[in-house]
Amino acid sequence: MANNTTELEVFLWEGRDKRGKKLKGQQTGRNQNLIRADLRRQGITPTRVRRKPKALFGAAGRRITAKEIAIFSRQFATMLKSGVPLVGSLEIIEHGSANPRMAKMIGDIRRDIESGSTLAEALAKHPVQFDELYQNLVNAGEQAGVLDGLLESIASYKERMESIKGKIKKALFYPAAVIAVAFLVSGILLVFVIPMFEETFQSFGADLPAFTRFIVDISRSVRDYGLLYFLVIAGTIAGLLYFKKRSLAFQHWIDRVSLKIPIIGSILQKAALARFARTLATTFAAGVPLVDALKIVSKSTGNAVYNAATAEIREDVAVGHTLKLAMEQTGVFPHMVIQMTAIGEEAGSLDDMLNKVGDFYEEEVNDAVDAMSSLIEPMVIVIIGGMVGSMVIGMYLPIFKLAAVM
Repeated sequence: MANNTTELEVFLWEGRDKRGKKLKGQQTGRNQNLIRADLRRQGITPTRVRRKPKALFGAAGRRITAKEIAIFSRQFATMLKSGVPLVGSLEIIEHGSANPRMAKMIGDIRRDIESGSTLAEALAKHPVQFDELYQNLVNAGEQAGVLDGLLESIASYKERMESIKGKIKKALFYPAAVIAVAFLVSGILLVFVIPMFEETFQSFGADLPAFTRFIVDISRSVRDYGLLYFLVIAGTIAGLLYFKKRSLAFQHWIDRVSLKIPIIGSILQKAALARFARTLATTFAAGVPLVDALKIVSKSTGNAVYNAATAEIREDVAVGHTLKLAMEQTGVFPHMVIQMTAIGEEAGSLDDMLNKVGDFYEEEVNDAVDAMSSLIEPMVIVIIGGMVGSMVIGMYLPIFKLAAVM
């Protein structure tokens, strides 16, 4: 029985074209009958149409990711550049989306536009996926009649930001994974292996070396209070994340401390500078006034320290200070960024200079992450080898002691 609800679903189809060649694919739609009708319009005779089975953990209804918004922006810009009408472009992307939530959102946007809303007004109803920056750029493009060009800029901007975000996740994930593996291996040794050695040592009846007694005491503590230790660590992490989301002061403190972490802090700083420069360049090039552009940037750097600094810059620029002078007062921008900004202001090419700054720091992030990966590989061996090796030595010390006595 066809599904007559307005919710969009993903359907898998099979069919034959006019030459009799077998074809198959997937398409988003409201029910099987509409999918069959659409396939026939494309010259395909459907032989089978069925709903795509939902994934075990509900991935078929997954949330809309920033990466999907970046892909949508690129597809939308390409279609408009090719001369496809606005509503037609949205309809094509809607039916080609594999994520039902994404397809539904695009359908809602399309219907709002058909009802007379502008694209910016339609996007404003979905602020989680389309932030203030996106809405302002689209509005500027519509007002100036260059929506296709602005969407292309947005697509490039989103792709660059997702690339930086991916690099940052890679930079943070690797050390975290190393520490997790080291603790997991150590935990297995302390809980399962050390107790067997302990029983053997007790049968000897001899005094254990101090280092061995220390490891045995740690093993007993982990076995007796391991669950408590885990709950304390998990609760601490959960508490930090909770307060980071809900307290601006705590978030500012965490981000300020993170910038001082060796190696990782440098990567986070460069990523924040790249976001600052790229976002300000994109908004300013779109014709958004500098003060308004800085307001948007103050929410987009990905670091509370630089968000606060940008808010201070906006206040100074609003009362007549130059952008260069305002940036100097914050004390968080490198000399090179300030000088490039000053040159751009004087030459009337601020967006070009900021784009160059963005290019530079994006490349710096790439190089820093690659260098850190190369540095961490030997550190992995040292950390895990050191922890495991210390326990092995501690367990064999009594054996060496007995062998020396015998």
